[in-house]
Amino acid sequence: MAPKPPSSTSSRAWDGVNPPLSGWVLDAVSSMGFTRMTPVQASAIPLFMAHKDVVVEAVTGSGKTLSFLIPVVEKLLRLEEPIKKHHVGAIIVSPTRELASQIYSVLLSVLAFHPPSASSIKPSETDEDAPRTKYSSSTLKVVPQLLLGGATTPAEDLSSFLKHSPNLLVATPGRLLELLSSPHVHCPQSSFEMLVLDEADRLLDLGFKETLQNILRRLPKQRRTGLFSASVSEAVDQIVRVGLRNPVKVVVKVKGGSGVDDKRTPASLQMTYLTVPPIHKFSALKHILNSVQPTPSKSIFFVSTCSGVDYFSAILPLILGDDFQLVPLHGKHQANVRQKNFNRFVNALTPAILLTTDVASRGLDIPSVDLVVQVDPPSDPKTFIHRCGRAGRAGRRGLSVVLLHPGREEDYVSFLEVRKTPVAPFPQPITFLDTDAAAATEVARKAARADRAVHDRGQKAFVSWLRSYSKHQASSIFRVADLDWEGLGKAWGLLKLPKMPELRNFSGDRTLGVDMDWDTYSYKDKQREKRRLEVLQETAENGPQQQETNKKRPNDSVSWSNNAENKNKKAKRRDQKQVRQEKKRWEKMTDEEKKKAEDTEQMVEQIKAKNEEQRQLKRAAAKSNKDVNADGDEEFEGFD
Repeated sequence: MAPKPPSSTSSRAWDGVNPPLSGWVLDAVSSMGFTRMTPVQASAIPLFMAHKDVVVEAVTGSGKTLSFLIPVVEKLLRLEEPIKKHHVGAIIVSPTRELASQIYSVLLSVLAFHPPSASSIKPSETDEDAPRTKYSSSTLKVVPQLLLGGATTPAEDLSSFLKHSPNLLVATPGRLLELLSSPHVHCPQSSFEMLVLDEADRLLDLGFKETLQNILRRLPKQRRTGLFSASVSEAVDQIVRVGLRNPVKVVVKVKGGSGVDDKRTPASLQMTYLTVPPIHKFSALKHILNSVQPTPSKSIFFVSTCSGVDYFSAILPLILGDDFQLVPLHGKHQANVRQKNFNRFVNALTPAILLTTDVASRGLDIPSVDLVVQVDPPSDPKTFIHRCGRAGRAGRRGLSVVLLHPGREEDYVSFLEVRKTPVAPFPQPITFLDTDAAAATEVARKAARADRAVHDRGQKAFVSWLRSYSKHQASSIFRVADLDWEGLGKAWGLLKLPKMPELRNFSGDRTLGVDMDWDTYSYKDKQREKRRLEVLQETAENGPQQQETNKKRPNDSVSWSNNAENKNKKAKRRDQKQVRQEKKRWEKMTDEEKKKAEDTEQMVEQIKAKNEEQRQLKRAAAKSNKDVNADGDEEFEGFD
């Protein structure tokens, strides 16, 4: 554990770092408005510059980016001689394109104050055609390159590398591995200095593990390595895989109120929950936006799936009105679309909402985000903190809200508390009126009736949302069997419930009270409508054949007892199949994954048992003390 710096103000002075920072670095941070280091910068920068491997865990929005950029740049500029052509000196790896682009942007802002580096990045027009001899060939400089999957081709990246010979790479894992696989790219012991893994816990997840291991095989073992994240501790057991040697661990947390353990989010961020009946789920979003004063300039709404983003981007603007600009963003968008939409949100001059998935939950630094709403609680509880942390950054006051259905889902509050992530009730009381829910439903249905494509999006989104919901790690809290199908279907503005195995035993109204002539229900797109009519005509022509096929199928004239018996047999077979699948899944799990699953299930069962006994008491206490924050913190009174 790193020793605590002295409590004096000078311990966080930029000019007090040992070893000292270069004068141009001091000018750079001063121009950015950073009068003194944040706690994580004060702890991590001296250690990383002093040739230590570091594991840095700090609350989101605490200044981690400069904590590794400054040491990396200083190290490259303090070498005895320049790095050879086509040799790499340092690499910074990020899990997402957006975060990699953001790191690269901050890097360019810093290097703008180092003339040799700035000249190599963007030479002046007068020097463009002249040989680059403004600085001696022996002058040390940082030449960065950004590598993003989807933005360029691997061939274009290699061509740029060979032309400019960068010594610092900022990259996403896949595209980095493609470049390092080229025989023209060298990372020998003699030149490679530092590796940084930003959002390290996510990079160590299964989705990146194989790619990361292939990258590490191409890097020398003798190097300095830094892992930075808001929740590194949850991946500490895997750190040995990335080759750290006796790392110094830096943990910077925020003290809670009296009697509250260390918090893992900024003190300026208030995390809350709101219990919302399913039928009011989306009409509640408008109430949240209107109840927070002043009106948040930038908000982020998290949903669980890409299909959900596509559907809600069509209906939410109609429900929320014209006061907010809604910008969709998810991982299946093309790279140029993602970048365009992200920039549109960041640069918005009027109140804007980013409707997104977990692709935007990590690392993105948008300082002006005031409000985060988790429309769908994340499947992985670790992601909860990262989502919340998009607000309340750099000391700015922020508010996060997670929407929960009444009943069993309310146990999620206790589940988070056990994980040292306490959430308080939403500070502004909201009265849910059936008229508001009905109005929101009708607005969404009007859009669906006008274009069958909107209806199709809604059906696909609802099915994908259910698949995500059923895979929640806290499966004893988020139970498909407890869902209010009709309430959710109406809240989503659906014209009918989709056909799903989960609805086999559903005895309610699948039409959701909507009377539709599906044969005349058309698409706005002429080509798509033409194809639909052709299929309809083909079905009509093959009608007799289809009727003959239907005669061979069991009909509804069999006795009720036989029907009941058949249903019981099907249910029994379904249960047996589920047991077999669960057994197979369990056999494929590692011992570590089994232990994690058992611990999570045990934690959930304890919470359920405790809450079942005390639910009525807690609700009565919450009602009588609804204006008192459970942590004793100051009530949320709007944004600065």
